[in-house]
Amino acid sequence: MIDLLREGPRPAGELAQAVQMSAPALSRHLRVLRASGIVQAEAGGADARLRLYTLRQQPFTALQSWLDQVQAFWAEQLGSFKDHVERTR
Repeated sequence: MIDLLREGPRPAGELAQAVQMSAPALSRHLRVLRASGIVQAEAGGADARLRLYTLRQQPFTALQSWLDQVQAFWAEQLGSFKDHVERTR
């Protein structure tokens, strides 16, 4: 579902069809994604009943920042370990 939404806004029906999920099950998933701030729903043009779901960039930016920090930490730790092993040989 996230990959589909990366391509652009989609209505719930299209998402349900693409991931082969029932409408009620998809609704529950979208509710969780909206509550977590990953997805947002917007009115879909002239038909006020239609909702288009889109990804919010901020949670992914925050996740990438955290992953960068973790990667830097482990790169430093592994570099230190490598130096230690080379010194003790």
